[in-house]
Amino acid sequence: MKSTQLRGLRPSFSSPYERKGYMEIKCSSMSTCSMGTHALRIASRHRINDSPLVLNRAKLMPLVTECRRRVYTFVQCQSSSSDSLNGNGSPEIFTRKTEQPLDQMKDRLIKSIGDPNNGSHPSSVRSELVRLALPAIVGQAIDPLAQLMETAYIGRLGPVELASAGVSMSIFNIISKLFNIPLLSITTSFVAEDISKTTRNDLEDDKLMDKHVSFAKAEKLRLPSVSSALLLAAGIGIIEALALFFGATLFLSLMGISPASPMHQPSQIFLSLRALGAPAVVVALAVQGVFRGFKDTKTPLFCVGLGNLSAVLLLPVFVFYFHLGIVGAAVATIASQYITTFLLIWTLSKRAVLLPPKIEDLEFGGYVKSGGLLLGRTLSVLITMTLGTSMAARQGPLAMAAHQICLQVWLAVSLLSDALAVSAQALIASSYAKCDYDCVKQITFFVLKAGLFIGIALAVVLGASFANLAELFTKDTGVLQIVKTGVLFVGATQPINALAFIFDGLHYGVSDFAYSAWSMMTVGAISSAFLFYAPSIFGLSGVWSGLTLFMSLRMVAGFLRLNWSTGPWRFLHQEIPKLKVPYGSGSPLSLEEDEVEYDYASTTE
Repeated sequence: MKSTQLRGLRPSFSSPYERKGYMEIKCSSMSTCSMGTHALRIASRHRINDSPLVLNRAKLMPLVTECRRRVYTFVQCQSSSSDSLNGNGSPEIFTRKTEQPLDQMKDRLIKSIGDPNNGSHPSSVRSELVRLALPAIVGQAIDPLAQLMETAYIGRLGPVELASAGVSMSIFNIISKLFNIPLLSITTSFVAEDISKTTRNDLEDDKLMDKHVSFAKAEKLRLPSVSSALLLAAGIGIIEALALFFGATLFLSLMGISPASPMHQPSQIFLSLRALGAPAVVVALAVQGVFRGFKDTKTPLFCVGLGNLSAVLLLPVFVFYFHLGIVGAAVATIASQYITTFLLIWTLSKRAVLLPPKIEDLEFGGYVKSGGLLLGRTLSVLITMTLGTSMAARQGPLAMAAHQICLQVWLAVSLLSDALAVSAQALIASSYAKCDYDCVKQITFFVLKAGLFIGIALAVVLGASFANLAELFTKDTGVLQIVKTGVLFVGATQPINALAFIFDGLHYGVSDFAYSAWSMMTVGAISSAFLFYAPSIFGLSGVWSGLTLFMSLRMVAGFLRLNWSTGPWRFLHQEIPKLKVPYGSGSPLSLEEDEVEYDYASTTE
């Protein structure tokens, strides 16, 4: 038996609280192990300050939870395998996946409960954001590319079919964005919060599941937010389908397509067929929101990628081989949408319970309330952007073509910032629900700095290459001449756009949907008023100035909210004491000496 004692210091506290937790690690060498398991006992007496973060006691967060005495006992099994000894002949601790030396296991366990020496968290904010953001960027780019592929195939059928499909896709996308984007954003935050609350409750019941601790059996997550989101998505999808199917003629009339137009019949057929895919689209977005709440952006990328790959394969078959034309394009797209939804639901069913055993477990109230607010927010964005396009169209065909090129590039490069905002939303929602305000601060400040850096980098790149980039869209010299005047709009506004998108993600992360909605409505009203009058005086520059004003006000509104002394961000302006417990030399705080014991007992036979 080998045992090591480590002694340190402990702070003095007055609030009485005591709790003990026990965990057990399954041995990876069970078949040849003489003892069967590694028993890991963590016994702690915690003193909790009077703080709103008291609910987060189980993680031993350095903000408020102070550990007075800790005892760690390792009982190591002896495997008959020669791999049980390291290079020095000393035994190693085994986990399910890898073999780690005793010292490394000690360090990981200390980090897993929050390193009291530096207050850091187990995962790097930078690496976590990158891990979430990269798949999100690719995932957000897949759908536009799939629509571009669909447009390319339809374009070979003729100009009437192309124009008809374009109008129908615009109507479908507007309706989808109006209802689906709020559901996606709300689901991400609610699921992340629900997971954190469930984890906290499990910790209180001594059922901790940490990435360094493996259990013999992992149960599916039972989250009311998941079931509520799926049922709500199915209901919204059915309503959208009925509205688009039976209201196709009305929507086309609103877009200026009269029954006498040669575009009317193919547009109506295409829109009516695409309406059948609305339930699949809404449910798929809701499931993607669930996975984002799980802090998993790779699984949706895989499922969406396979679904859109099926569309690429089916489009030429239905359009040209079966000679179905525009009808075949709609059928191929619908099939790919249901394939995507099936893959997402099938994958989710392995990780979470899809439907609750009781109707009372559903939580529609939060979704409906927050969704109503974000519906108004999304409507404000759509109205402002549509008004800008309408005002650009009044400047003539050349100006409209130039505006469309600038706008598409402007929106395309925003995917980087938007993906970063989505990643920050998931991380902040999880930490905020656990009252881990220190982690929220780290994420907030880092993502804002990263967003500013990305915005400046995009501004430099676009400023240097936008003139050449525009030639990929058109060879018309008149249009290109106007496009060159939009370099300032497209390039210089990128830092503003990046921060505006990131502020949205931050506020969604703390479920500040009310402020996000009302501030956007105010910003939209001011920007729309500017767009009504400026283009008549300044021409196309007035349109771009109006859109720049729109994004600038969004950024300012987000910044102001972070500086309010009330509301969900008030903790940014409150001084919260932190514990610094040294494991070596001198302490930065005045601490009372006491014993902190770490017992590592290694037994061999």
